[in-house]
Amino acid sequence: MSEIIFTSPSKYIQGKNALKNIGEHVKGIGKKALILSDEVVWGITGETIEESLKSANMDYHYVEFNGEASLTEMDRVTKEGKENSDDVVVGVGGGKTLDTAKGVAEGLEVPVVIVPTTASTDAPTSALSVVYSEEGVFESYKFYDKNPDLVLVDTKAVAGAPPALFAAGIADAMATWVEARATIKSNGDAMAGGKTSIAAEAIAKACEETIFNYGEAAYKAVQEGLVTKHVEAVVEANTLLSGLGFESGGLAGAHAIHNGLTVLEGDIHDLSHGEKVAYGTLVHLMLELHPKDELLKYLEFYKKLGMPTTLKEMHLDEFSYEELLKVGEAATQEGETMGNLSADITADDVATAILAVDQLSN
Repeated sequence: MSEIIFTSPSKYIQGKNALKNIGEHVKGIGKKALILSDEVVWGITGETIEESLKSANMDYHYVEFNGEASLTEMDRVTKEGKENSDDVVVGVGGGKTLDTAKGVAEGLEVPVVIVPTTASTDAPTSALSVVYSEEGVFESYKFYDKNPDLVLVDTKAVAGAPPALFAAGIADAMATWVEARATIKSNGDAMAGGKTSIAAEAIAKACEETIFNYGEAAYKAVQEGLVTKHVEAVVEANTLLSGLGFESGGLAGAHAIHNGLTVLEGDIHDLSHGEKVAYGTLVHLMLELHPKDELLKYLEFYKKLGMPTTLKEMHLDEFSYEELLKVGEAATQEGETMGNLSADITADDVATAILAVDQLSN
């Protein structure tokens, strides 16, 4: 495809205590809401959301998310939505909850409102879901005809979430320009289906610049539960800039390696999406030709955020080379985004780069 494509949510709202006004925003989109969230997140946000929806005279009912963004879970919640004649889906929580909410909205053929309670991934703004098996193994990307109708981010809620999730979001967002740059260089396709636009390129660049400039200060503020200008800027980078940048800019090696890592068994599954993407970004950079100082720039930044930069920290130090080859095979399989880095990269190249990052970091 030679056309450029730029896609985005219909509206993005971000600010301290934004959740208090969710009812006013949702009532213009639907009349009866299915609210999808897990037990922990609902325990934190439920009272505020219910009070706001009641004030706006919105009808709603809550469905508890089971924890995995699988087709089975999407089907289960969709069935509940049909039984209750819901006409808008509101996803509240982390990336897997939000990805499931999008799938449910598609099944019901209704609008979707996305409410991330952490800035841990760039999933909120996109017109796609990452689908996993019931066991948590990556299966596919599920694409939708349109982006969310509304993305609402309460920065007070984000700052109150575990700081490790905020750091993971920074790490995930750091891959945005690295991968978009590779996609542009290879003339690859973005996740939206076309070539990278000037707008997407500028947004992806701004994402990385914002993170390098303000990421460390924002992380320190969040560790104290503070909402500062640094935090607001980085939440926007993690959520909006990274979301638009990856979808209309392109994914490449970092996320392909993340997906490859899901085929392994063991403690690596205890790591967050962003933690695995952080190591995947370093491997992506290793697969390219960069001076050592450029590699260390990213590596040292990740260390400041507490991200894993060694095989031991990734729980991979006991894995054989043959097992790392399995990661490489999955990351380079047909249909993966590794092709946006280079179609010539082999499973052996990936396994070797995984080891090389560990050597550089130690």
